[in-house]
Amino acid sequence: MFKVRQDEPQYAFLNDKESATHNRYGTPIDTVAEQSALRGESLNINADREVGENPNRYKQHGFFFTADNCIACHACEAACSEKNDNPPHIAFRSVGFVEGGTYPDYRRQNISMACNHCDDPVCLKGCPTRAYTKFAEYGAVLQDPDICFGCGYCTWVCPYNAPQLDPVKGQVTKCNMCVDRLEVGLKPACVSACLGKALEFGVVENKPEDRDQAKTNIPGFPDHNITHPNIRFQQTRTLNRDMVRVDSTPIKYHRDDDKGQYESEVDKNALRQRSWGIKTLLNSHENAHAIFTLCVQAVMGAFSLLLIGQLFSITGLAILPEISGFSYMLWVMVAIMGIGLFKLNMHLGKPHRFYRGFYNLRHSPVSREIAGVSAFFGGLKGVAFFSLFSGGWAVLLGALSAALAALGVMVGGYYMYKLYRIKARPFWDHWQTASSFVSTMLTLGALILAFFVLITGNMASLPLLGSVVVVGLLLEAVGLYQHSKDLKAGSGEGQASHYDQTTQFGKSYYLRNGLIVINVLMAIGLMFASDITVVLVIILSLSILVSAYLGRIIFYTVVIPTTMPGAFFWKNKGFVEHARESGLADMQQLGVAYEQHHAFDTVALVKTVKEVFAKS
Repeated sequence: MFKVRQDEPQYAFLNDKESATHNRYGTPIDTVAEQSALRGESLNINADREVGENPNRYKQHGFFFTADNCIACHACEAACSEKNDNPPHIAFRSVGFVEGGTYPDYRRQNISMACNHCDDPVCLKGCPTRAYTKFAEYGAVLQDPDICFGCGYCTWVCPYNAPQLDPVKGQVTKCNMCVDRLEVGLKPACVSACLGKALEFGVVENKPEDRDQAKTNIPGFPDHNITHPNIRFQQTRTLNRDMVRVDSTPIKYHRDDDKGQYESEVDKNALRQRSWGIKTLLNSHENAHAIFTLCVQAVMGAFSLLLIGQLFSITGLAILPEISGFSYMLWVMVAIMGIGLFKLNMHLGKPHRFYRGFYNLRHSPVSREIAGVSAFFGGLKGVAFFSLFSGGWAVLLGALSAALAALGVMVGGYYMYKLYRIKARPFWDHWQTASSFVSTMLTLGALILAFFVLITGNMASLPLLGSVVVVGLLLEAVGLYQHSKDLKAGSGEGQASHYDQTTQFGKSYYLRNGLIVINVLMAIGLMFASDITVVLVIILSLSILVSAYLGRIIFYTVVIPTTMPGAFFWKNKGFVEHARESGLADMQQLGVAYEQHHAFDTVALVKTVKEVFAKS
């Protein structure tokens, strides 16, 4: 148990005596019924089997933040990091701010934020390894870094930037509500350390003394309807009509007097120059996802075209399995899939724990995607293997493998799209994500088959494949047009992402759009040309690959999540990139770390192998 000091000040103790029965969302504040068997269990803090005596142990607790009082002293950050022994580049609680106006009418509002231990924790549902648990005790959402394999999906879905992906250890950690302190009646370390009495803590919906408000929103705080967070605010000081972020995000918060609240919108005063942004794109942390999705969707598309051709006896497709060398093409498809899966696996913080991705099939779209893609990969390998043999048994097993692969296409393909429909990332939360993925299946899948027929000399299939490419490219164009139209007419982070797309990465963006038009024209030529040349197919293929990669990496790079605002240096994506490029990241006190994979380095692997042989 946490040891309470004899001279612990009175303000550090919890003092809730009464509480409401339900919160404002209609959720009971009592986390379990009084007669529940869950009551009386130990949290096993530091392997201690005792049970805390807090009378409100089974009520939902939460933070209360008075924005008027926060002076950005960062005492809460320091206390939290010391309590949890965090390295300089990890902070469970962080302080950012928004500002507005000019001298002499300049106003600034600081925001201190950690995990909000939500009623509907999207991190828990999204995590494929089941590293998260929402406990009956205090309603705390706790995460076990030992179970985590470092995919970072929880950092995507959380609107509040609460889960912290450590690029050194390759695992996620986050605020644990200081449940060990709560067990002995103490407030969390950050609250006890607050100098301005800006932070308070207790049973949710209980207003601290001398507080008049209990808002669910203040300027800079994401939409509370996404997760129903357990935090309440007071903010009585009048702010300017427009409050801007000081980090590298082109977002401002504009006061809507009719609604009586601030809403996020793009800050075009950021004045970004239109550029290529190639260096940022190529160095993106999500390059592995771009390569994975392109490889998997290309192979899924090729397989689906072959299967449809066989089922419906489509001329130009049905004949392909009868061509000599067909089994070799299947093994090429297996190899392409292998490249994509390898890139994705090595992207994990702990690649050797990849099997944990299947743990949360009940809730996580990531787990379901992994299961579907794995089924497709296994079925595809089965089809390729049994195609080497003749006989009834080989045909039967090949058909069963094809059925498994087809199921994998449907399940894996659907959840590959579904996992990006994230409310915390409005740029992705659009049907264009689906149209883009289907377009990739059609265009790249048809190109795989086009190269096969070129090599084997079966040129009669090229016009049909060219028409498939045209359909795929037109689908992509329609989706991009509607996506752009909706984002420009919208507001907030989605609109800001589109602004970044057309400015900071504008030249790459318009190059991709121009290539789509050129590719459509070349694919039409492939459909109707009487003398199809190998050069045309190669040029078309290279052009489509460039446009597909540009589109996919832009998709990952420009997305702006609905996270809390940062400061000039801390929690500032622009500064992090600058620090890594300039070498400032070598200074630990700046809180920036390089991405590493200590969990799966060569030295550790060799050492493990030696230990195994020594024991045997």
